[in-house]
Amino acid sequence: MNQLIEKDLLPSLEDIGQSRKKLEGVVAHTPLMKNINLSESLSAQVYLKREDLQQVRSYKIRGAYNKVCSLTEEEQQNGVVCASAGNHAQGVAYSCRQLGIKGTIFMPNPTPHQKVRQVRMFGKENIEVVLTGDTFDDSYNAAMEYCTQNGKTFVHPFDDLKVIEGQGTIGLELLEDHKRPIDFLFLPIGGGGLASGVGSVFKQLSPHTRIIGVEPEGAASMQYALKNNASLALSHIDKFVDGAAVKKVGEKTFEICREVLDDVISVSEGKVCSTILQLYNEEAIVVEPAGALTIAALDLYREKLVGGSVVCVVSGSNNDITRTEEIKERSLLYEGLKHYFIVRFPQRAGALREFLDEVLGPTDDIVHFEYSKKNSREKGPALVGIELRQKEDFQGLINRMEKKNIVYEYLNEKSDLLQYLV
Repeated sequence: MNQLIEKDLLPSLEDIGQSRKKLEGVVAHTPLMKNINLSESLSAQVYLKREDLQQVRSYKIRGAYNKVCSLTEEEQQNGVVCASAGNHAQGVAYSCRQLGIKGTIFMPNPTPHQKVRQVRMFGKENIEVVLTGDTFDDSYNAAMEYCTQNGKTFVHPFDDLKVIEGQGTIGLELLEDHKRPIDFLFLPIGGGGLASGVGSVFKQLSPHTRIIGVEPEGAASMQYALKNNASLALSHIDKFVDGAAVKKVGEKTFEICREVLDDVISVSEGKVCSTILQLYNEEAIVVEPAGALTIAALDLYREKLVGGSVVCVVSGSNNDITRTEEIKERSLLYEGLKHYFIVRFPQRAGALREFLDEVLGPTDDIVHFEYSKKNSREKGPALVGIELRQKEDFQGLINRMEKKNIVYEYLNEKSDLLQYLV
């Protein structure tokens, strides 16, 4: 984010070009597609770089393959190791199969079976999956110990120059496919490998382009690092945007990103969910949470984008269908259409009927209700979830509750309680 770029820090264009040659025939040159709806909504020319259409449905194959194929013959014979619960594991697995190398992939025990199956499918007999620990950190520590004991090479998901160079090939494709100058480039940030690689290409070949890094609000580790001028770990993160939920960005990626990024912003997980549903319903595009980050961020730059040429990198589409209900729930909460209350009903006949008839609006709907009558109390607490047709109906609901002297506690603003419902 400095005005004077220290180019010695950046991966060279020559090395990124060599990486592109290595990836030929393995990695797809993904399309850059103009999006009509976004362009009209923002009064700009908005293009999507569709890495969700990549061989393993994410850009991670680029860096993983570039790293693995750059190893010495001895290192390849000894085999490689990685730790990942998602796209990086699939990229490494696919690379091992293509190159005939043995790989050991450590994944946390709670990893969804669908993701474990995908890794095994891409790697076939060339990889072994080891499920260990409850978190990524547990798997990472186990993987590093295994590497040390067995003399194998660890393939880092982002903090490795060869991985960064592989991700940087996206930048070369963008500049080749987009015939006019790009005014704004939005890049997702997890550990910073993609932003470092693509950002380096643009700072050297298209320095006028404004490069915006986008993080999930619950895991804004790059912003934390920039604020503290060092790559430091967040004490807690929201893991929902799993492809970008990283406690600590890389040492190398931090140094590069602070040179090449013009801004780093964050978007709420709820906004990400609304964007996922919008892309599916309006565009028939299926993205994972991290894949929606850059598009979700466009509203934050709306006024600046008018009349400009805008590119968003859509990083992946490995979305687990079992998460659909949670995505809908988070979206409704973000849009102000779903509200949870603890309501203390008078323990008398007709109290609930009175609430339904005189408090709920004509289009309000009770979608969650838990109540247990306790005869020794004057009032019985009930957990009530109400879905509205439009967010403007909320104040009317509150006014009617207060007019009827309903005793309630609003839960949407109490994240420590709401997390047990969402």
